Amino acid sequence: MGLAQYADDGLFAPKKIADAFRTTSEEIARTAGLGKDAVQRRERVRSDKTQRRLRELVEIVNKVEPRFGSALMAYAWYRSEPLPGFSGRTAMQLVR
Repeated sequence: MGLAQYADDGLFAPKKIADAFRTTSEEIARTAGLGKDAVQRRERVRSDKTQRRLRELVEIVNKVEPRFGSALMAYAWYRSEPLPGFSGRTAMQLVR
């Protein structure tokens, strides 16, 4: 999926990301290392920190999607697969 498919009006939209990964906006917030308010309050969604974390999540998933064949499988990898050379931490843990 292209980055534009995860955005609204030039900003990453937690709801669109959640829909693509078949989860909730709150789960996307936790996955990106953000609080629930970061995806519920409009001014927090627009903040640099929130947008940076959402962008990092989407960029990593987009990068590995060809390897796994779908965005959903790439998201599962992002959340659960330990990375060699990073003390067994997942991509999600490194972004957090």
